[in-house]
Amino acid sequence: MLKDKKIAVIRGGKSAEREISLKTGKAILDSLNRQGYNTIDIDPKNNFHNTLIENDIDIAFIALHGRYGEDGTIQGLLELEEIDYTGSGVLSSALAMDKIMSKRIFEHLNISTPKFLILNSDSMDDLEESKDKLISDLGLPVVIKPSLEGSSIGLSIVDQKDRLIDAFQEALKYDKEVLVEEYIAGREITIALLGNEEPQVLPIIEIKPKEGIYDFQAKYTKGMTEFIIPAKLDEAVYRQSEELALKAYKALKCKGMARVDLRVNSEGEAYVLEVNTIPGMTETSLLPQAAEAIGIDFDKLVVMILEYALN
Repeated sequence: MLKDKKIAVIRGGKSAEREISLKTGKAILDSLNRQGYNTIDIDPKNNFHNTLIENDIDIAFIALHGRYGEDGTIQGLLELEEIDYTGSGVLSSALAMDKIMSKRIFEHLNISTPKFLILNSDSMDDLEESKDKLISDLGLPVVIKPSLEGSSIGLSIVDQKDRLIDAFQEALKYDKEVLVEEYIAGREITIALLGNEEPQVLPIIEIKPKEGIYDFQAKYTKGMTEFIIPAKLDEAVYRQSEELALKAYKALKCKGMARVDLRVNSEGEAYVLEVNTIPGMTETSLLPQAAEAIGIDFDKLVVMILEYALN
């Protein structure tokens, strides 16, 4: 029985997404407490290992976003301590967090993903000299983002050659490797999945920011983005998108839950952008909205994710 176990909700952490993680974790903690579970609130920023051991934890509900939480590091520690935890394992978490590595896997497995180039902190001079080649290879606009960040932190969509350097420098603030990706004009959708070996694909959500792009502010400010559930896609496009999301989930060996972000172009072709192994659970988050659309309320969703951790 889950209610006989001590559950640590791990939230906060040290990444650039700390504030969102605190909100995600609070929503999960409130839900578990409301349902009568035995919980403890842990922030790994503060003496994490000792707190974990001293409190004799049975299950960790990981509500961390970004580095040191979504990248396999916390998962590795929990494995060593033989503590069950929610979500994907060490390898899966690391691969999904690293956008470059996950895209290489997608390419290898013929999972449609936008064309891309990789730059690093040594590429500044080369980029200055090779702007024309980059544009020839990927076109304009291009998407420039750090390899190891989420929530659109450090992301730019560049439609002018003279803005490439500034966008590259912005991404370098967050990581040593930078992904430069072909921009897929069209519709932005996301697909949440629940489960382990044979996950359930939840209704597709179309994301329509009221202004500009779906950036950090649009993601986490209520009312700034319209969400259409289920997305109004042609039936064939809808099924293709579901299939791609499921392939990406399985390719990275995800468990428990994940959210796959895609773009659909004007010809109805879908492309996988990335996989998020610890989706947000705030009031504006997409996984809870997709679950709600098929009758899974927030409390039930939280318990389902916990149950997957034990299977």
